[in-house]
Order: sequence, then C-alpha cells, then structure tokens
Amino acid sequence: MTLFDYAVLCLGALAAGSINGAIGSGSLVTLPILIAVGIEPTAAVATNTIAMVLSALGGTLAHRKQLADERREVAPLIVIAVIGGIVGALLLIWTTPDAIQVVVPILLGVALLMVVLQPLIVKWVAGAPSRGRPHPYRGALLRTGIFGTSVYGGYFAAAQGVLLLGVLGIATRRPIRDINGVKNLLTFTVNVTAAVAFAITALLGGIDVRWIAAGTMAVAALVGGFYGASIAKRLPDIVLRLLVVVVAVSSLAHALWS
Repeated sequence: MTLFDYAVLCLGALAAGSINGAIGSGSLVTLPILIAVGIEPTAAVATNTIAMVLSALGGTLAHRKQLADERREVAPLIVIAVIGGIVGALLLIWTTPDAIQVVVPILLGVALLMVVLQPLIVKWVAGAPSRGRPHPYRGALLRTGIFGTSVYGGYFAAAQGVLLLGVLGIATRRPIRDINGVKNLLTFTVNVTAAVAFAITALLGGIDVRWIAAGTMAVAALVGGFYGASIAKRLPDIVLRLLVVVVAVSSLAHALWS
C-alpha cells in the first residue's frame, strides 16, 4: 500500500467516525475503500472490524445509566451477542477466498438496502405502540433475532445497527430512545468479539489483517467520532446517507463488474 492509500483510508475513517456518530453504517464507507486499495475481501472485513471496534463505544457510554438500570434484562442478550459474534467471525475465517468474492457483493447489497430503508425502520419503530410488558427484553423472537444479527455482525459488521434497531423495535415495541442504548451495546459487543477472534486468528497465521491500516483507521475514526459527529449532526441526514449510498453503490458495481 502507498502513502496515498493510507491517506484515503484515513479520510474514509474520519468520515465513518462522523457518520457513525450521526446515523451509523460508517463501515459502508471504510470497507469498500479497503477493498478498492487492493486488500482482498476477507482481510478487508477483518481489518475493518478491528479498526472500527470503538465506533459504538461512545453511544454505549452515553446510555450507561439506562443500561445499568436494565442490566439484568440485557445481560442474556450480551451473552447471545458474544456467541453470535463468534459464530459470524468463524464463518468469515472458514469461508474460502472464492466464496467470499461472491458473498461480499451480496452483503454489500443487503447493507445498502438497510441504509436506504433506515428512515422507514426508524419511523416504524417510533410509531409502534407500547405493549406495556414488564420484561420487554425476553422472548424467543427477540433472542433469535439478536443471535441472527450478531452472526451477521461478526461476519460482516456493516449496517448491523440498522438490523438491530429493527429487531429490537419489532420484538419490544419500545420507542427508539429506550432501545438505542441496547442497540449500541450489542453492536459494540459483537464488534469486540469479532475483533478479538480475528486478532487471535491473525496472530496464529490463519487470517490476514493489515495492522498498519487498522491502526491508522482506528485513530482517524476516533478523531472523526469525537470532533466530527457534532459537525455531521448539523448536516441534513440525507447528505450523510447519500455519501454512504454513493460509496457503497460504487463498491458494489466494482465488485460485480471487475
């Protein structure tokens, strides 16, 4: 990789940190850039997951009081998220290079669809009536959905927050302000779990991780999240969403026709 490649990765991670602070799905900016600079898809996904592992930490800390109050209800979901994250990470590690070349464009398309539909999902969750259940984070439907999104997140990461928002909204019928902290916590849990699995496997020689790229992106994403989120929130939501869509569509087109 050239210095120009690292500069592009740094700018992409800065943008992703800002986007994560505002609407989420920043990995749909960084992952295509990693692939575009010549990193093969498996290594790109692993590198991106490690680099962006702290992207959901700020949102989790912002809801720490609410999460502390609901820790007994949320604890089983964390266990499920860890298991799902491990399964997803192992699936990526075991996927052959030829298969990942086919799978990544499909997952990019799914993630892109989730970003496009995010306003509708948010609107639906916000308008859903409360069921008034005493234990809203229990139930087979919720836990199955959390496991599925965690497997997806451990395997690919991009747009898992949108999927979690839909699952939590459908299963609990709680307003967004009440589920957003749980969504961020579960996203952070899956990201950390997958990142640890990828790091250990890389140290054992089982997967390629571009550590310099990951470190560069991690620092840039932290700076972008800290300083850029406030700027991003001043921009119209459509501008940020359009940036994500343009980058993801360009990457998808390149993957399909290259």
